[in-house]
Amino acid sequence: MSESVTPALKPGDRFIRRDEVQRLTGLSRSSIYARNQHDPDWPKPISLGPNTVAWIESEVLAWASRQIARARRTA
Repeated sequence: MSESVTPALKPGDRFIRRDEVQRLTGLSRSSIYARNQHDPDWPKPISLGPNTVAWIESEVLAWASRQIARARRTA
């Protein structure tokens, strides 16, 4: 019996590394890693190897959109 796995990447989506996450969000390296540990709304990184992680671009952009929406509601 084989298990069916639904791919998490959508067509046109891609893995992005920390430096690009920083550019897209404006967050520092330490803020990104702190959010990994303490913010349940932050996109979880994907392990690509023993010392390599990446994030899914659409998840990071969705997080940024939610931050903008929250800021607009409270303003």
